[in-house]
Amino acid sequence: MNTCPIFFAQSIRKFAPVLVLLALATSLKAQDAPAYKNPELPVSDRVADLLQRMTPEEKARQLDMFFGCESLLATNQFTIRTHAAADAVLDPALAGKNIGTLGVGSIHDLYPRAKLYNAAQAWIIKSSRLGIPALFLEEGLHGYMDFDEVVFPQSINLAATWNSELAQHTGAAIAAQARANGVAMILGPVLDVARDPRWGRVEEDFGEDPFLTGQLGLAYVRGMQGDSFDSDHSVIAEPKHFAGHGSPEGGLNTSPVHAGEREVRSVMLKSFEPAIREGKAMGVMAAYHDIDGVPCTGNPWLLNRILRDEWGFQGFVLSDLGAIRRLYDTHHVAASPADAVLLALNSGVDMQFYDFDHDVFLNAILAGLRDGRLSETVLDRAVSRVLRVKFLLGLFDHPFVDEALDATVRHSQGQSELALESARESLCLLKNDHNLLPLSKDLARIAIIGPNANVARIGDYTEAAHESTEQGMFEQVKRMVSPKTEILFADGENISASVELARKADVVILGLGEWQKISGEGFDRSSLGLPGKQEELMEAVAGTGKPVVLVLQNGRPLSVTWAAAHLPAILEAWYPGEFGGRAIAETLFGANNPAGRLPITFPRDVGQLPVFYNHFPSKNNSYVEGDSSPLFAFGHGLSYTTFRYDPPTVNILASGNADDVEISTRVTNTGGRDGDEVAQLYVRQTTASVATPVKSLKGFSRIHLHAGESQIVSFRIKASELAVWSANGEWKVEPGEFTFGVGGSSEVALTATFTLK
Repeated sequence: MNTCPIFFAQSIRKFAPVLVLLALATSLKAQDAPAYKNPELPVSDRVADLLQRMTPEEKARQLDMFFGCESLLATNQFTIRTHAAADAVLDPALAGKNIGTLGVGSIHDLYPRAKLYNAAQAWIIKSSRLGIPALFLEEGLHGYMDFDEVVFPQSINLAATWNSELAQHTGAAIAAQARANGVAMILGPVLDVARDPRWGRVEEDFGEDPFLTGQLGLAYVRGMQGDSFDSDHSVIAEPKHFAGHGSPEGGLNTSPVHAGEREVRSVMLKSFEPAIREGKAMGVMAAYHDIDGVPCTGNPWLLNRILRDEWGFQGFVLSDLGAIRRLYDTHHVAASPADAVLLALNSGVDMQFYDFDHDVFLNAILAGLRDGRLSETVLDRAVSRVLRVKFLLGLFDHPFVDEALDATVRHSQGQSELALESARESLCLLKNDHNLLPLSKDLARIAIIGPNANVARIGDYTEAAHESTEQGMFEQVKRMVSPKTEILFADGENISASVELARKADVVILGLGEWQKISGEGFDRSSLGLPGKQEELMEAVAGTGKPVVLVLQNGRPLSVTWAAAHLPAILEAWYPGEFGGRAIAETLFGANNPAGRLPITFPRDVGQLPVFYNHFPSKNNSYVEGDSSPLFAFGHGLSYTTFRYDPPTVNILASGNADDVEISTRVTNTGGRDGDEVAQLYVRQTTASVATPVKSLKGFSRIHLHAGESQIVSFRIKASELAVWSANGEWKVEPGEFTFGVGGSSEVALTATFTLK
């Protein structure tokens, strides 16, 4: 209406004195507010201001983690011990009893929905004197683990894609799942170099190579952390298990690692370094084990000298679950729980993970301050690291989440499509004699047999009860083939019945491999054969003379030596996640052209271990029982088309520095189908001051080529990728000749050379 401007003008004049007083009061209030609450100040200033206001008890509490369900919820409010029900309600009285008024560093094992998170965070802020928010952190290795989100393929699948862009998208998707529910830190990725396939946690890793692991880890961390921590879709990433956890004695989880400094630096740390230096990961988990007798949580050389002084790490170090306690009751390098706490803090650990009772942890810190075994400087430094992360995440300024956001993320079309594409790209065709695959959709009768034939295996750090038969291979194959095709099924338990079923079919698809409780954390193996009676089943079915396609779902390389010698086709699917059955069916019948490449070597026999492609040249090459070559090499994988590599070219700029080495080659799809190829660059220093591997991966590129199409693929090698840890204990790029090769697997010959002066 025309009178509105006049009304507002008159109102402003009328209330001008009041408005001036209100503005003055607001200004004075802002001046009175503590600096740490001022979002305009630098984070370092806010941390310093808050720190000087805190009591020793409040500082200690910021280094402690609380069990979410047990601390905040009545027992009828969670589905399992670690997971809140979707409609769970906070119990303030219980929270007050368990947490009190000192605040809390982090909350784990709650897996809240947004409404519960908001209520819990509001209570934590209100109940503590200084209003410090909690950091909610959870597992999310291949999906935020609340059991009702899209489950992505396991990490070993992501590694088999050799696709850094896909790794970045996956990290971002998982971050969005978590942050929509208030969870601002994910305990991953796992960047251990997996060098013993007996180890149950191989499935969580990106394979045996430090360069591949490092590049995929970097992409994953960048995806998770995004362009800003202070958003509704990014989280703190926490690479683990720092460091060397993938080479345990006997393949047994948490066992000692026997390695010298050169191997630790050249292999075990190289897989972490890009995520820290370039990706700026803000969390790191210190591992359980000891390296050369020094436990990781009590190793200042590892956590301070390398991680912080050499790499410039700016985040905080979290103990693995119970790893500080192990200093006392397993490694026996601490005489008491208090000694273990102080050793860990003085060595560079910043937060405990359910190690000791909260009072024991608190009193150990207070006693250490009193008797001088813990300096105020060390304590303040640890607390500052935790607080800095909380400020960067925006938890002090806007600690709550939009409760409507989760509905736009949970099982969204985009997340589902990403999971399916990751599964497709991860499938590794290991053998395909006489082009048995892809199968015709018009076969009269197909038998699908085996314990993994009717389920999409999802792997550890998800709940096996959520594995879907609807998404399994059997159901998905039925949707792929002609309506006239008869599909026969047997789970393989009755071998005789399975054989009779196979006799009726034109082709047999065997679904074999592993599952949870055979593979995963704490499920290490002393053999690498097919578990149970699967080998007997496979040989019996093959004895029918029918063409057999072996489809493996498993978390580690298996010694399928008989299958490799006698079956015409083998497809490795790993743990392909929620939509794995569809990806497998599409690949078997040609809708998806497989291009996964092995991120880890398949041994012929467990007696070969350790076996990895980048061994030293002094390794012998034969046993009494036969040669020491792998069953399937690192980087191996077939396609339904073929590729040709032209001789590579080298360009070294005038400086002659390794940073200037560029290697290029033309790759051509010479077959009749469109497909992906993974071009791999391997390099070896011809002569060096110390022994170096026979070859090392220094570059890779996954490209898509139409039939007949060519593309130039170029790799740029940095100096840091050619340096060796010398006998004098320093990184050196040594002048001399380097040999290299570019091809489709680690078996490529190194025939070209370049020279650094």
